[in-house]
Amino acid sequence: MEKFIAEKIQQWLQGNVDEATKEEIRRLQLENPAELEDAFYRNLEFGTGGLRGIMGAGTNRMNKYTVGMATQGYANYLKQCFENPSVVIAYDSRNNSRFFAETAAKVFAANGIKAYLFDDMRPTPVLSFAIRYLKCQGGVVCTASHNPKEYNGYKAYWDDGSQLVPPHDKNVIREVENISSFDEVKWSGGEENIILIGEVVDKAYIEMVKSLSIYPEVISKHSELKIVYTPIHGTGIKLVPRVLDAFGFRNVHIVKEQAEPDGNFPTVVYPNPEESEAMSLGLELARSLDADILCGTDPDADRVAIGVKDNKGEWRLLNGNQTAVLAFNYMIEARKAKGLARPNDMVITTIVTTPMISRMAKANGVACYHVLTGFKWIAEMIRQKEGKENYIIGGEESFGLMIGDKLRDKDGVSAVAILCEMAAYEKEKGRTLYEKLIDLYVQYGFFREHLISITKKGMDGQRQIADMMEQYRNHPPRQIAGISVTQLLDFEKQFGQNLKTGEQWKIELPKSNVLQFILEDGSVISARPSGTEPKIKFYFSVNAPLPDASRFDEVQSALDEKIRNIISDMKLK
Repeated sequence: MEKFIAEKIQQWLQGNVDEATKEEIRRLQLENPAELEDAFYRNLEFGTGGLRGIMGAGTNRMNKYTVGMATQGYANYLKQCFENPSVVIAYDSRNNSRFFAETAAKVFAANGIKAYLFDDMRPTPVLSFAIRYLKCQGGVVCTASHNPKEYNGYKAYWDDGSQLVPPHDKNVIREVENISSFDEVKWSGGEENIILIGEVVDKAYIEMVKSLSIYPEVISKHSELKIVYTPIHGTGIKLVPRVLDAFGFRNVHIVKEQAEPDGNFPTVVYPNPEESEAMSLGLELARSLDADILCGTDPDADRVAIGVKDNKGEWRLLNGNQTAVLAFNYMIEARKAKGLARPNDMVITTIVTTPMISRMAKANGVACYHVLTGFKWIAEMIRQKEGKENYIIGGEESFGLMIGDKLRDKDGVSAVAILCEMAAYEKEKGRTLYEKLIDLYVQYGFFREHLISITKKGMDGQRQIADMMEQYRNHPPRQIAGISVTQLLDFEKQFGQNLKTGEQWKIELPKSNVLQFILEDGSVISARPSGTEPKIKFYFSVNAPLPDASRFDEVQSALDEKIRNIISDMKLK
């Protein structure tokens, strides 16, 4: 074990740390020295999205002390920016989430900051809404989103309800890094600054979501639409059923095995609706009931996945891009049909989300903006366009949608409601959502996407990922699967380059470690290291015309084959 790691361990063993934590360190010294080394070899990084890590003792773990130090740094910055700041604090169903939320509330309160603490677990989008509703200057939600049960996290928000963006993200990071010891944390005192909140905010949030409905009269006709919903042991159970009831849906079936909030997520390996395994119980119930739509949300209910019957009557889980295509189209098409569309309407998507959204928006005369991955950048674009353009919807491929501008983070709760309204809207026309998706492919072109995540664990993992990115950056491929690469877009160095002519241009977005290869046939390949996990993600988008619905299977097979050839040629599998 390196000397600096051993010294950090001794500081904890000899310092002002509770006995249970010291006992865990001693146990690891005897039973698992490698895990102990991993727990102390670095400080858990407070990144632009906050903290996320495995729970346990150590500087590289989520625990009372790392949460307290992060909160002290954030509190210091809030007091620099505002005269009398206040914050909202929420938490999800994960183990220790409530404890971490209470820890953060006490530290804020001890620093003289009013802390509105939810009385029970709540979806992350409600936290974003509450910041705006209560006119607070910041907020925190304790969640690790869809990560495995060993993880927890701490996401920091600003006064508009979005996660931190420049310059505040870097400034908060600097303040957190300035806290060199947990002895610098104000742990107690000022408890009168902690105010419990709950039902009043819930009711206001439900009313806000209800206002997003475009065709309530269609819901009235199809109030018995058969909906299956699973919260996957998370916070969605608190509000999704209430929101669906407020919309007028009367035939909602909850997956009983996954209804109870439980941080151990006993029925799944990963509590992530992107994973078919996590949605399998929902699919079983949907089949047995012959439901119209299946919806699932992750533990903090900011992501949503849906299942629908295909044109052969078989149940299919849609990917995030397909769900986004349907939702964006509905918000554009239905608003236009209802006479609600405005000349300055806009939508926002991300650089790794399907290009099909841009094509749809352009065809309908709606401005479409592309931002970096993450809803904080969607929120930042709304902020830039506020008062000039009318935001309708934003979304990204990772199963996230943000409908309306009354909150500034992805919202699985409102997404479930609008997706069910969409199912009713199509049912009124004698179609399923799957048939509608195929119609859109015929209209705008068949776009097919795929994602690969490559995990590189341990101390060496980040270096391997960095080496991979540098190789692509410095030696971009000229051909992939026999197709010429025409453009390289480097979002870290903020330039695009025509690989045939050498022409370069500036990318007007903040720096981000993302590379994109644009192929001659319109295919797009993106490489992006994760900001929260030791993995690198590769996004693939290919497209082809779909002459008519009868050729759907044929064209889909050809596009899938193209993706397989690209992956094989890039030696990613």
